[in-house]
Amino acid sequence: MPVLVITASAAVHDLVVPLCAAAGVGARTCHDPALALTSWAQADLVLVGADLAAALADLAPARRTGVHVVGHPPGDGAFRAAVRLGAASVVDLEREPHWLVDLVADVGERDAPGRVVGVVGGVGGCGSTTLACALAQWWSERASTLLVDADPLGPGLDRLVGMEDEAGVRWEGLAETSGRLGARELREGVPRRCGLGVLTWSGLRRHLDVPTVRRVLPSATRGHDLVVLDLARQSASLGELVDRCDELLVVAPATVPAVAATARLVAGLGREGRAGLVVRPGGLSDADVERVAGLPVVAALADQRGVAEAVDRGLGPLTRRGPLARAARDLLGAAA
Repeated sequence: MPVLVITASAAVHDLVVPLCAAAGVGARTCHDPALALTSWAQADLVLVGADLAAALADLAPARRTGVHVVGHPPGDGAFRAAVRLGAASVVDLEREPHWLVDLVADVGERDAPGRVVGVVGGVGGCGSTTLACALAQWWSERASTLLVDADPLGPGLDRLVGMEDEAGVRWEGLAETSGRLGARELREGVPRRCGLGVLTWSGLRRHLDVPTVRRVLPSATRGHDLVVLDLARQSASLGELVDRCDELLVVAPATVPAVAATARLVAGLGREGRAGLVVRPGGLSDADVERVAGLPVVAALADQRGVAEAVDRGLGPLTRRGPLARAARDLLGAAA
């Protein structure tokens, strides 16, 4: 049961229950604190009306997270009861109605944020976008995944994975909204096919609005097991986006010019310990690439035949077998 509402107050009930229904979240109302104990531990969220908070505290239920005391208004004694219950907060529903909307929006979502993997090319045209798509496709067969297009001058990730005709919200629509974005709202709003969602642009004129990115990424990680960012190497926001990644993959061919350019990119990112190189074919050894670029080689990615044809057919770059599938398994499989 997602939400347990413990109250005998009609005012609290009439505010909370319809809001849960509008959010698509199930709610059970209990008017007797003793009977509520049977569902106390199982509920994702517990909202205790200030009218019954003291009586419930007298029963000394086991401490748990996700408990809030609510009232319309809470009244005297609500804070004392909240302390006894170990509640996270006391909320006046009359003065802070938006608080409840935000809270219910994420009921049933992940307790811990999902993994964020950024992919950037050490040089242009090295296949970093193809790798980002392949990682997202591979993981989406295992858990909910969001592929985020952070390169306004790129080809459009929805096109690369064959989802350009899927309905859903794009960056332009999110930039026009304000306030906190619910994880479920984002997950169900973007273009999606099975376990893979894509966030990109719809038109040719594209701009990455950094405030919107700051608002969207926390919701993305709450609603997805994996978030893959396809990053633009020449972007004023690259440093900030990289800081939001748990891991950074830098794709570079093993050639002298490419590795030299990659070294300059890496020098400005400061991601020691959480970044690695994905090496494309070239004449340099892994040891030479690591020495010059200043990052460890975490995977090798050979050329894969038929990628362009697969993308043109709307299948995306990933195939069941081949270099991209092996690279995705090597890079993400440890967390499978």
